[in-house]
Amino acid sequence: MELTLLGTGAPDGLPRPGCPCAACALAVGEDARAATALLVDGALLLDLTPGPAFAAARAGRSLAGVRQVLLSHPNHGPPLEFPAGLPAPGRVPDGRELSVISGHRVRAMALDAPGTGYEVQGPEGGRLLYLPPGGAPAGLVAVTAPYDIVLLDVTGRPDALARLREAGAVGATTDVLAVHLDHEVPPGRELHRRLAAAGARAVPDGTTLTVGDYHAVPDLPRRTLVLGGARSGKSVEAERRLESFPQVLYVATGGTREGDADWAARVALHRERRPASWRTTETCDLVPLLAAEGPPLLIDCLALWLTHVMDEAGAWSDATWDGGGRQAVTERVRELVAAVRATGRTLVAVSNEVGSGVVPATSAGRRFRDELGRLNAAFAAECEQVLLVVAGQALPLRG
Repeated sequence: MELTLLGTGAPDGLPRPGCPCAACALAVGEDARAATALLVDGALLLDLTPGPAFAAARAGRSLAGVRQVLLSHPNHGPPLEFPAGLPAPGRVPDGRELSVISGHRVRAMALDAPGTGYEVQGPEGGRLLYLPPGGAPAGLVAVTAPYDIVLLDVTGRPDALARLREAGAVGATTDVLAVHLDHEVPPGRELHRRLAAAGARAVPDGTTLTVGDYHAVPDLPRRTLVLGGARSGKSVEAERRLESFPQVLYVATGGTREGDADWAARVALHRERRPASWRTTETCDLVPLLAAEGPPLLIDCLALWLTHVMDEAGAWSDATWDGGGRQAVTERVRELVAAVRATGRTLVAVSNEVGSGVVPATSAGRRFRDELGRLNAAFAAECEQVLLVVAGQALPLRG
């Protein structure tokens, strides 16, 4: 089964007409995208893109053999051109199956938003799943095996990808393609970096793929450390890296601070933006979690973990530090780093990057700065990927 992407953008296209934003200004060349439309084996057209006949011609294809045109969502973009000679477009009712004269079988999938998802099976058995913009399966998908290709709104609905993974519809060899791309994410390297973190990729308009052919799926790092200063966006970056995966365990090391309204507000903000499928545990006992089997872990953050460890060791006092506190902290850090090295779980950890500003005025403050720097360096050495977030921009340091 051959798949040609006549467009890969949101209904309004990218750049959006008349939009002055930076993302739209950067969307030129291969990063410019028309509204998403898929041509399958030259016989089945899923959705329409502006000037579909010209889009097909630019891709080296023709619409002359199209036997069925299916729409997946209400059109909220520019008026669509419907070329003469094509069958009238329609939609398949949820749960129903359609047999196309070309030998393709199409099954409609119910969604949690207006629109219809389409599962397409080719005459020779290749299988793809296409979801409209803003759409996710209304429930767990009943599948016997992972799809060969899944096309969906990865940047707008990462939870849809998480649901498909949980149901087994997306596996290790599934080629996940991001479509309906809008200006919410800057194009170019930043778009591809974010998609790679979700195990997905994007291709230019006009790309033709063979369904079922092997394609290297983005290699997901098993251990990632995200560093950054205060309000740099490091926690958002860490959460983004796991939002397309189900059943994440969020490990909050900060605990609760009775009577501290500002801290309570910060905790509430973090909780509100997490996917509903994630679980949260408040603990600084990280080694048993890393040793156990289970879903991905997101630890936020190592600086608060170190604060807890230094509290337990009495390490803020110079006398206690010299009398055994240093050794106690060093041993706890060594145990944690060894657990990170040995863990079989997917792990994303957040930590503060310190030491780039004013030197702390107290010996206890300098001690914490130094120990956190050592912890970050030792932890990073065991991670496949290390990122530094500055002003919301993630800079890869490793991986």
